Amino acid sequence: MTTTRKTLILGSGPAGYTAAIYAARANLEPVLLAGNQPGGQLTITTDVENYPGFPNGIMGPEMMQMFRDQAARFDTVIKDTMATKVDLSQRPFTVETEAGETIRAETLIISTGASAMYLGLDNETKLQGRGVSACATCDGFFFKNKHVYVVGGGDTACEEATYLTKHASKVTMVVRRREMRASKIMQQRVLSNDKIDVLWEQNVTDVFDVEQGRVTGLELTHSKTGEKQQVAADGLFLAIGHKPNTDLFKGVLDMDETGYIKTVPGRTQTNVPGVFAAGDCQDHYYRQAVTAAGTGCMAAIEAERWLAEQAG
Repeated sequence: MTTTRKTLILGSGPAGYTAAIYAARANLEPVLLAGNQPGGQLTITTDVENYPGFPNGIMGPEMMQMFRDQAARFDTVIKDTMATKVDLSQRPFTVETEAGETIRAETLIISTGASAMYLGLDNETKLQGRGVSACATCDGFFFKNKHVYVVGGGDTACEEATYLTKHASKVTMVVRRREMRASKIMQQRVLSNDKIDVLWEQNVTDVFDVEQGRVTGLELTHSKTGEKQQVAADGLFLAIGHKPNTDLFKGVLDMDETGYIKTVPGRTQTNVPGVFAAGDCQDHYYRQAVTAAGTGCMAAIEAERWLAEQAG
């Protein structure tokens, strides 16, 4: 089955759903492929308290359902499937889905997001949103006067640890080597902060919850000796990087060295006319729901105006 649409949106986080709302209201009749994690990273987040308009906070999954309902209200066609192949060599663009459908579209909005890199521990996955987090800005508030650990030795880890000192009583960084990869100024900020300790040559090899449903401790293993120890902890923050979900577009769209899609500065236009990128798949700096939603709005408006220009 093949259909042709004015606008096809890949991804269903804040960027994708916002793009759908704006595109639908512009009569672009969008189709949205929700992907393999409908709603994006917010569906594995518990309380969201920093998104405007929710003074009492809201649960991440509930918030994304509201985004979805609003997009559907304006007749966005939402399909719970993901793209498996794209052809951007000519218009209309062609996208094949895992459901076996082929969709052609005059414009394409990519909002496939990015995934935080995790350690691969079973309990780490089980305790996501219950003490395990990959976003200090999102979740730091919930660890007031708590002792939290941050895994990583780069600039992001230093930034996360420094931010967490605003809330936590103590922050311990776990660095697998004897030195950090972070810039000198970021290292200095960490090492001069009385609320931050650094454990060198250590790896987090297990996360405990002691049947309390949230993080209560960690297992640490020395990188060289293999010696293990257990420590009490109220939270674990992963700061070992994010991977943009852009493999489908490698060799087709311009990307930076880590795979984030490059767009025209201040815009969402990619190097392929009629293809736009929004949200975390093109933003390695902010990575917030509200900024993702903003770029989703931008992408839809740009798609609408681009189509109008093509129509002459």
